[in-house]
Amino acid sequence: METTRQHAIIVGVQLQNDTNFAYSMEELRNLAAACNITVIGELSQKASRINPSHYLGTGKIQELSMLVEDEDTLIIFNDELAPSQIRNLESSLDRQVIDRTILILNIFADRAKTKEAQLQVEVAQLQYMLPRLNGMRESLGRQGGGSGLKNRGAGETKLELDRRRIEERITALETELQGQVERRQIQRRQRHKNEVPVVCLVGYTNAGKSSLLNAMVETYHPGSNKQVFAKNMLFATLETSVRSIRLPDHKTFLLTDTVGFVSQLPHHLVKAFRSTLEEVTEADLLIHVVDASDPQHEQHMAVTSETLKALGADGIPTVYAYNKSDLTDRAYPAVEGGTITISARQSSGISELTGLIRSHVFNDYIQCEILVPFDRGSIVSYFNEHAHVQEVSYEEQGTRLRLECRAADYERFRGDFVELSH
Repeated sequence: METTRQHAIIVGVQLQNDTNFAYSMEELRNLAAACNITVIGELSQKASRINPSHYLGTGKIQELSMLVEDEDTLIIFNDELAPSQIRNLESSLDRQVIDRTILILNIFADRAKTKEAQLQVEVAQLQYMLPRLNGMRESLGRQGGGSGLKNRGAGETKLELDRRRIEERITALETELQGQVERRQIQRRQRHKNEVPVVCLVGYTNAGKSSLLNAMVETYHPGSNKQVFAKNMLFATLETSVRSIRLPDHKTFLLTDTVGFVSQLPHHLVKAFRSTLEEVTEADLLIHVVDASDPQHEQHMAVTSETLKALGADGIPTVYAYNKSDLTDRAYPAVEGGTITISARQSSGISELTGLIRSHVFNDYIQCEILVPFDRGSIVSYFNEHAHVQEVSYEEQGTRLRLECRAADYERFRGDFVELSH
């Protein structure tokens, strides 16, 4: 049986000098659609400031009241509402009122698949609810229902917990999350120890980061079944996926897929996902993936840059990858400085992108020619496995290798071979 879609009216206030208002309302529609909610109407008001008690002015409240005929119609506001605003609006309109934040939290709750993502989302939901408990029991109870609003992890029963029990639950969840964070930090330290460069895919939600990761995996590891979930929808990826990419010349780097950004991403979520997003701050290179086919892609890039700055990752070298170019009139694949035009769906531009990655993360490699004594055969095996051996010949004194290897490996074995050229 198909679930009946919930209907909603979206409401926003356009403040002076807000040039992105139309776009943020369009995005609110898309967020509602991702929650299986059909938007049947829209109301907006131009104002110098948000009304502190009702968000909207009195006249607009009356106008909204006339718009909402069906008692099951949701009213979704484009900003995060204060607890008192929700209370006053529900009292005036006699309808369920939700805001942009709870909409995004619900999408995250529905998409979270791994234990860590589920814990992070539940912490964010509970932190959002904590100041909204007083006098909101009925409204919060209603939020657990409805086809599109699966408040999983913080459903009706949890919403009825008293403040103390919610605080205890948050503490317990954060302790559990800390264990996950420590495990991730151990993995990271291990990677640093192995000196494997880390390349992070970042960008707006639905820019094609997961599709690009899959195209890279399929290019260099065909048939490995290491693909990640990729779908044309908001927040398809909530978990950080890491794949090791081994190039034909034995160079290896780790490619990380991250959660997509969105404008006005609730601070509860940024805080909850901080441990996941730490991957970004420790990367050697960022690939900022942009949906070139989206008319708002410049706005998306600005939001991504702001989010990276907030995370403290704005100083990391960045390559801009304009994806979905097959849906535009841009020529692709094309490289210009630190910018590349690609189509992940068509796997077009993968070798060019790899070239850009190489130039950033493999600059500690050296070309050399060495003679390895026969009794040091293990060194030859090591270089065959971890370096790009271009030529091998056998002489009386040992094995002659012409190769490209990491400077660290060269120094490590320097006392065990004869240096012929460097």
